[in-house]
Order: sequence, then C-alpha cells, then structure tokens
Amino acid sequence: MPQASAADRIRAHLATVDALRTQARSDGINAAVSAIKRLQAQRFQGTYADVLAHRVQGAAARFFLDELYGDHDFGQRDAQFGRIAGAIERLFPEAVAELSVDLAEMHALTETLDHTMAMHWLAQDPKESPAKRYVQAWRATGRREARERQLGVVGHMGLELQRLTRSKSLLMLLKMMRRPAQAAGLSDLQHFLEAGFAAFAELGDARPFLSIIAARERRWIDALFSDDLTVCAAALGAELCATGP
Repeated sequence: MPQASAADRIRAHLATVDALRTQARSDGINAAVSAIKRLQAQRFQGTYADVLAHRVQGAAARFFLDELYGDHDFGQRDAQFGRIAGAIERLFPEAVAELSVDLAEMHALTETLDHTMAMHWLAQDPKESPAKRYVQAWRATGRREARERQLGVVGHMGLELQRLTRSKSLLMLLKMMRRPAQAAGLSDLQHFLEAGFAAFAELGDARPFLSIIAARERRWIDALFSDDLTVCAAALGAELCATGP
C-alpha cells in the first residue's frame, strides 16, 4: 500500500493532537497535562544547561526547548500547519514537507504520552515530590517504543534542518515569505521555520549536537524505566532543582 501524502500525514497527526486537547478539557486534566509539560521543560533545561550556554550549540538547544520540549500552547501553530499542509507539499521541496511531517508526528507522540502521564500523575499521592510522581507516572504509562520513536524523530528533524540550511534559495524564499505569512495569519508557522533554520545554520555540523541529545535522552529513558525508584527520583529532583521552580 502506498504511503499517505505528507499533507494527509500532517493532518492526521494534528487531528490526534486536537482530539487529545478536547478530551483533556472534557476530563478536567488540563492542569495535570501542563504540570507534566513544565516538568519536562525544566528537566531539559537542567540536562542541557551547558549546551544552552554554549556559544555555537546554544541556539539549536534553545530551538529544541522552545519548539519541541517547551510547555507552550502550540494550538495556533498547529492550526496554521493544518491549514496549509497541502500547500507545503506542493510548493516546497520534499525535505521541507517531511520536516513538517516530523514536527506533526513529534507533537502527536508527545501529546499522547503527556495525556496518559497526566492521568497517572493525578493517581499519585500529591504529597510525594514532583520528581517521584513524575517517575511513577512515566512507568505507569510505559510505551518505551514511543519514547524511542520520539528521540528518533528529533534526530531526523535535526539532520533535515542541517541539510536544508545549505540551500541558499530556500533561505531566501523563507525571508520573502515573512510579510505574506503574516498577512495570511501564518506568523507562528513562519517563526518556527525561521528559528529552526537560523539555529541550525549557526550550528554548522549538527552531528555532535545531535549526538549529545541522543546520548543524554537515551540515558534518561533508561533511568526512568529501569533505575531504582528512589535513585531515579533523586536524580530527577536534582536536575529540576538546578533550574529553579
């Protein structure tokens, strides 16, 4: 069976995200989902404090934190992606369309896991530390293959961004799109593309940066699934404390 078009895959992933958001509002777990996202963003800041402060790698790390691991509301950007999914496939090189598919898939994976974790988070004793509640919610959620897939998609996005930044014509096209994008209500989408291209153009060779991300995230995946609960919660708590409340 032939693979669905990039536009159809983008819309399918975003439909999953929208359905989960609606369900979270209906079930009254929005606050718990937000708590999970905040903790994850905090953990990223702690895990990559040195990379975020790095002269060359800092911009790429900030892009990942703000656009992939952050606790922001991406509803507006998602709507923009969904609206022009067909145009992305028709007007841009295939690599840009696939990058958009990656973003949508990453978003859907994250939202699915965060939604399930939020329900397990609420089942934990609220008197426990946030770190211990998080580890227990992670383990109750399971789905290691989805965690590994998240990491794989992030790595692929990074390599594609590096490849795309070498195209001067594409960079020029992005700059030319600024005003039309704003006029068409696509400013959030334009910001994502420009921020990603700028960060990875500055980075140059993305492989050392992506190797750091892969190694540290894989260590955390292993620890969150397999380490002694008390040891893992203490390590996570230390990482969270390093970035403040």
